[in-house]
Amino acid sequence: MLLIAVVAVRISSRSGLPSLLLYLGIGIGIGQDGIFNVKFDNAELTQVIGYAALVVILAEGGLGTKWKEVKQSLPAAVALSTVGVGVSVGVTATAAHYLVGLDWRQALIVGAVVSSTDAAAVFSVLRRVPLPTRVTGALEAESGFNDAPVVIIVVALSASGHVEHWYVLVGEIALELAIGACVGLVVGYLGAFGLRHVALPASGLYPIAVMAIAVSAYAVGATAHGSGFLAVYLASMILGNSRLPHAPANRGFAEGLGWIAQIGMFVLLGLLVTPHELGDDFWPAVIVGLILTAVARPLSVFLSLLPFRLPWQEQALMSWAGLRGAVPIILATIPMVSDIEGSRRIFNIVFVLVVVYTLVQGPTLPWLAKALRLGAASDASDLGIESAPLERLRGHLLSLSIPAHSKMHGVEVSELRLPAGAAVTLVVRDDRSFVPLPSTLLHRGDELLVVATDPVRDAAERRLRAVGQGGKLAGWLGTDARYDNGADRP
Repeated sequence: MLLIAVVAVRISSRSGLPSLLLYLGIGIGIGQDGIFNVKFDNAELTQVIGYAALVVILAEGGLGTKWKEVKQSLPAAVALSTVGVGVSVGVTATAAHYLVGLDWRQALIVGAVVSSTDAAAVFSVLRRVPLPTRVTGALEAESGFNDAPVVIIVVALSASGHVEHWYVLVGEIALELAIGACVGLVVGYLGAFGLRHVALPASGLYPIAVMAIAVSAYAVGATAHGSGFLAVYLASMILGNSRLPHAPANRGFAEGLGWIAQIGMFVLLGLLVTPHELGDDFWPAVIVGLILTAVARPLSVFLSLLPFRLPWQEQALMSWAGLRGAVPIILATIPMVSDIEGSRRIFNIVFVLVVVYTLVQGPTLPWLAKALRLGAASDASDLGIESAPLERLRGHLLSLSIPAHSKMHGVEVSELRLPAGAAVTLVVRDDRSFVPLPSTLLHRGDELLVVATDPVRDAAERRLRAVGQGGKLAGWLGTDARYDNGADRP
């Protein structure tokens, strides 16, 4: 199984197809009508595992989200994940009712389920296409935010009994989102504060602690009757943008867990589907997906982003970049668990829609970005700085590697102008290590070890990042202002 997963990753990276399709294919091949004909129909177990996997995926996404890239796009992302979701649900549900023949409850569930975009699916096909930060920030933040309101809508529509009036549902959504946001912010800031001031006995405990804090945010948010998914995303974003010890290792650990969660979740969803039942729902899924892709998504982007006056090229890309991934298929299990009439058909329609339109949209996204001339010039690479606390010495050991496009290339050690109490103690170049002189020129690919005392640790890291972005004149030209005033943090 592990070998198959590795092969799937390689095929995905070379073909440009989101890996979810390959993992779903593995599950289908193992399951009913497949090679091994494994019969699995436990929708409740699938939903529980899917929720757990989604928590891990949102935590990994939050840890990898750079605040300085999404902060300018945050209002647009909030509009897309609230107003945009409402428009998408309404248009898609109307099409599902009148064109496919679903009753209004089923149609609204379908419209809500497919209104959630998936960050992993979007950025797996855009990883080689540099885009303006306003576009990537909006898409990334939207995919992290819109899961929360969609889950609330689907759960409410799948509840037994009479569905509440729309204005009551809107009020509940607003309240749960507000509670989830407050919980996420509080848990994130408290967790970051604790990790910065409590030295753990082993460096390997830091990644585990970060994930534990993120999962705790979900648990506290859900217990408080708020949106646990929004809580875990916000808490993780705060942790990812705080100056934590071993930050690159924390993100690497979360990324590995995210891959494991996605692989397991997609394979399980592939097992749950019954291929021979999909034929009758293929064309209804294509029709609903066509309305969603060609009408609902562009209209939701246009209306929700109307106050922001974005160029039509950016709106066009955002419209086409509304890829659906594992989340809609997981949400489609909620009406199955609640035993809603027609729930199996809802699941089949959503499954076919996700697969077909990911095949259509995924490979064409890079082409569309280039056709719209939205490729951004390569900016100076940010530095990934590893920090290890030296508790008894009351200091920190910072390690970093100078990326290919960093403006630190060609800068002398003395020109780094590190604060008093911080110094470059070792340079590793071409597998050779040496103690640098003040006149030593730094080269791309160099690995640096910097020792800093507790009081200047943050200032030293901000200065290193500023030079990486602005070169030796950082500060004189105002390049490092955003680091000095903490603007890169949420």
